[in-house]
Amino acid sequence: MPLRLRQLVFASEKHSDIKRLQTVIGLREGYVDPGVGEFGLTNGVFALGDQFLEVVIPTEPDTAVQRFIDRTQSTGGYMAIFQTDNIGRVRDASDEAKIRRVWNIDLPDISASHFHPADMGAAIISIDEPRPPETWRWGGPDWTWNTIEGAIQGMDVSSPHPGALHSRWSKIFGEDPKMAGVNFIKGDREMITAFRLKIAKPEAVLFRAQQAGLAVQDESFWFRGVQVFVQSD
Repeated sequence: MPLRLRQLVFASEKHSDIKRLQTVIGLREGYVDPGVGEFGLTNGVFALGDQFLEVVIPTEPDTAVQRFIDRTQSTGGYMAIFQTDNIGRVRDASDEAKIRRVWNIDLPDISASHFHPADMGAAIISIDEPRPPETWRWGGPDWTWNTIEGAIQGMDVSSPHPGALHSRWSKIFGEDPKMAGVNFIKGDREMITAFRLKIAKPEAVLFRAQQAGLAVQDESFWFRGVQVFVQSD
């Protein structure tokens, strides 16, 4: 199975942003993962098709999320999670490339590794192998009942040297990240600049974004420093 983009993550200091995202996109009930307390966080995870959008909120000082918010002034996506069917190969590739794994877990239903953003570039990248492949522990036990029609189509990643970043990610992924919907673009710094979503009624999403006080531009709105594109196809 080719690598695919399974979950995208925003970072915020405001717990109200969890509800705000839910309302703007028209998402159903979210999941609060008790496991993220290990990282000094709380969160809200929402299903979009069989993919997921998450907002993470620091609950303790000097967490990775808080440092990200302070360093970036809340511009750019915080994390992207990709699905693989061979976590062992991914881990071997990262070790060979000297890209640090900052967190690993192996459970009966999923294995995952987070890679250091200073080594990967742009953001925290996690590569996970769920078992069976259609499941997703991080979405909570009821996500199949709480999903809405739609999909994550991709994300944009900027870099002063996008070709080098593309090559670095390809080594870990074992395939071209563009096949998983990652667009590498020229920019002043390495960051996730945009999320691209397929939504049944994008015009309604953009209307609600305006009503929520978010900046709207063409087929997109801005949320926590990320340009979120919404299209019906």
